[in-house]
Amino acid sequence: MNENVLRQKARILDAEGIRRALVRIAHEIVERNKGTDNLALIGIQRRGVPLAGRLSRYIQEIEGSSVPVGILDITLYRDDLTVLSHQPLLRKTDVPFPVENKKIVLVDDVIFTGRTVRAALDAIIDLGRPKLIQLAVLIDRGHRELPIRADYVGKNVPTARREVVAVRLQETDGEERVVILE
Repeated sequence: MNENVLRQKARILDAEGIRRALVRIAHEIVERNKGTDNLALIGIQRRGVPLAGRLSRYIQEIEGSSVPVGILDITLYRDDLTVLSHQPLLRKTDVPFPVENKKIVLVDDVIFTGRTVRAALDAIIDLGRPKLIQLAVLIDRGHRELPIRADYVGKNVPTARREVVAVRLQETDGEERVVILE
């Protein structure tokens, strides 16, 4: 859907709201995992990558220890690949640590149907067998088609299926906000 022809219905988060949500998620990740031992973050291309990087920095500030960050491209794992494009745009996967026996926190901007997360789970399992996989998202907009839920959520935003939740981050878009478009 072309976001340029949609109008903004509501502003969900500004830069400070995004920061607060991520700091809270970072605290929750540390608490649930009893620290950072054997913990790693993997961001789903595209906006999950900078979010994972930010979470890693916040966890470093909280705990004083670094958490490795990987980058995951799920394009070839999607179940709608042929619908998306004849020439899908492949991005980089870079997981510079073994996933074997690690506590992996998968990071994405928005969870909607759950299909992106399903594809990401397949991609991670192809890299090895983690001890566990958790999911952190900035926005949960509902409308699941698969039995998948996020462990950490920045904000739950009830939406209509026709609406678009647009996450804009400084690193990818040059601005910082989350809006609903219709």
